[in-house]
Amino acid sequence: MKANAFLILFMTLGLVLMATPLVAHHSFMVGFDLSKPIVVKGVVTKVAWANPHISFYVDVTGPDGKVTNWGIDAAAPSALAARGWTSASMKAGDVVTVEGFLARNGKPFAAASTVTLGDGRKILAGSDGAYAK
Repeated sequence: MKANAFLILFMTLGLVLMATPLVAHHSFMVGFDLSKPIVVKGVVTKVAWANPHISFYVDVTGPDGKVTNWGIDAAAPSALAARGWTSASMKAGDVVTVEGFLARNGKPFAAASTVTLGDGRKILAGSDGAYAK
């Protein structure tokens, strides 16, 4: 009887642990709007090469001369590596052009679909859903 209770507890704990990543990950459509494409060009200030997706920040100078720091999300490091990115592809100080989709909350935040690096390479950067259909 004790062995069965332990087995049930062990199986339940296993199922909970397996489901945790599903709860932690968020859908592209929840945070970003495919009907609001944007293009920003600026100087990279920070790159966070980490799971579940990389994030980077770009100082963008507006027509009025005001600088706004944009946050950009891209795909997972493994997906980007398969497309030719490395953690050294983009660093603080680089000038990049980002094509993507505006955050639904209206803040200067976007999901990248492509990034044109300073050397002219254009790399697909989006995760699933971050591409216009």
